[in-house]
Amino acid sequence: MPEPDRIAAAIALQERLAPQVRRTPPPGFDPRIAAGCDVAYAGNGSDAGPVQVAAAVVCVDVETGAEIDSATAVGSTDFPYMPGLFAFRELPALLDAIGALRTVPDVLVADGHGIAHPRRFGLASHLGVATGLPSIGAAKTPPGPFEPPADGRGATSPLRVDGEEVGAVLRTRAGVKPMFVSVGHRIDLATAADLVLRLCRGTRLPETTRLADQRCREALRNFRPATQP
Repeated sequence: MPEPDRIAAAIALQERLAPQVRRTPPPGFDPRIAAGCDVAYAGNGSDAGPVQVAAAVVCVDVETGAEIDSATAVGSTDFPYMPGLFAFRELPALLDAIGALRTVPDVLVADGHGIAHPRRFGLASHLGVATGLPSIGAAKTPPGPFEPPADGRGATSPLRVDGEEVGAVLRTRAGVKPMFVSVGHRIDLATAADLVLRLCRGTRLPETTRLADQRCREALRNFRPATQP
């Protein structure tokens, strides 16, 4: 399929799936196990042509931060590097890693946006709809301009896209850059922001993201392709 057609098809899929996002948690939602999801790219990640990617999913105990389970998957993608369409580069490897877990997490924490997205369907939302699991977008970079929150841990300010409030700018640690939290799927914003804050154990990043980032980079460094017979 020509590249413009692939891009148009990806956008059309996001628009078709976005109404499936649920912005409320399931009854009695009390997550005990959170799974961080992250992807590392060979090279600078924006190279043209096939790019090797490694995905990691790390499950941690929400109360203690202790690691419970983890899995990685290495693959490649030739989908173009385009803002708003990162899920089409990262989702296949992430789903492979999730499928390799021995533990079923209560919630996924993606290193990316949920509904804080031009079509309200970023990576976290795509992951949630694809797996059926509650999911949170906990991104390190904003989708656009924002007003910083106060400097104290736990302070928030609204995160808006095209004038609509779609998330929270969350200060997870005093004196450091905030995180950008949004609903992925089957969760509400207040619960998502509270959970991200609980997972930030003295650091800017949630423990889920910090560990997943380490594991996907290790998987990429250690990957050895199978030799041909």
